[in-house]
Amino acid sequence: MAQAVRRQTSLFATDGKPHPLQDTLVAVTLTMGVIAFVSSMFAHLHLLSSWAGLVGILTGGYGQFISVTTRERTALIIGLGASGFGFFLGMAHGGLFGGLIG
Repeated sequence: MAQAVRRQTSLFATDGKPHPLQDTLVAVTLTMGVIAFVSSMFAHLHLLSSWAGLVGILTGGYGQFISVTTRERTALIIGLGASGFGFFLGMAHGGLFGGLIG
């Protein structure tokens, strides 16, 4: 009795195909989102939170554009939300170049 063994190639790929670029964008977006979200709680880390948030927003936006599965989109939205939160609080506390330029 030969049965086809279906191996999952990725945590986020539900179609059984590998998506290395999408998985990388998901990982970067989630990582930047966590960094931006946590560092935005401290006003003196506004440079870190605003830059990490900006990178997370850009990678998450491109990831949404090329995502294939619902799991990828769900993780990207979570990362985008955290990145946006950190970015906007970082901007409110001093911005991308606060104190370095001008």
